[in-house]
Amino acid sequence: MTIVFKVSDNIKPLMIDFYQDRSVLNPPPYSILQVKDFDCVTTLYESGKVMFQGIGADIEASYWIEQERIKNNRLIDTNGKEKSKKDDKLEPKKTFINTSSIGSDEVGTGDFFGPIVVTATYVSKENIDFLIDLGVRDSKKITDDKIKKIAPDIIKKIPYSTFILTNTSYNKNWSEDLNMNKIKAILHNKVLCTIKNKNFDYDKIVVDQFVYPKKYYEHIKDASEKVTDITFMTKAEDQCLSVAAASIISRYIFLGEMKKLSEEMNMEIPKGAGPNVDEVGIKIAKEYGFNKLKDIAKLNFKNKDKIKAGLKN
Repeated sequence: MTIVFKVSDNIKPLMIDFYQDRSVLNPPPYSILQVKDFDCVTTLYESGKVMFQGIGADIEASYWIEQERIKNNRLIDTNGKEKSKKDDKLEPKKTFINTSSIGSDEVGTGDFFGPIVVTATYVSKENIDFLIDLGVRDSKKITDDKIKKIAPDIIKKIPYSTFILTNTSYNKNWSEDLNMNKIKAILHNKVLCTIKNKNFDYDKIVVDQFVYPKKYYEHIKDASEKVTDITFMTKAEDQCLSVAAASIISRYIFLGEMKKLSEEMNMEIPKGAGPNVDEVGIKIAKEYGFNKLKDIAKLNFKNKDKIKAGLKN
């Protein structure tokens, strides 16, 4: 897997600071640095382009894609492509706001600590006004406080199916053949099957596109049961209420799991995969032993190596 995109001017120095101490001594021509890990090679070029190569490319890139979204309001997909405003005007919108639909979304794939939570919901035309009145939209665009307020109401009224992939199970099953996109595809298929089997009257099944459809179906080819009548969309949370509701429920459950984890560890467990996560990881490893991370974190993330290095200091 290879993901390439150009980073913004304010992100470039953050990347240099983040990777500088792990860069190879002689990076390729016209590059600033290159980091070689067992599952991903990261190369930052003088032009500002960054290239992630390897089975862990999606995970390594996801942190910087999220930083671009937070700091610069740039939306870059998991293939490294950015849709311009011009493209938005030229491409007709496929909105399913006023359609009975099944949709799914996930949370936790970019977080070192905590599980992966995937949810599918069914939203009938009759429940559209209910969700709009609540202010339902993509969970990444509303505050955690609002999610905690409206999610219980959604859960009471909207049919849904959720699967929580624990860190223990994630670490046990992770392999070169089972990367993050394949995990997401398998879990999306699982919750979509559960909802579809309830025989709701729906017009569309919508999934926020994180891989090309052909690759998605490749990922789930060994599943005993499959949902194959899917409409894949970018920015699906803004265009389909069932996906938006699924993102909110997933986030709500994820926040609950993180709260329980914080209580268990007797400290605030941070989200994401930044330097503050490394600091907490080192603290946990010192107090509970490094093996404790197998049950509460995703050990294929680069944070694991930084935590190990921190324990030596």
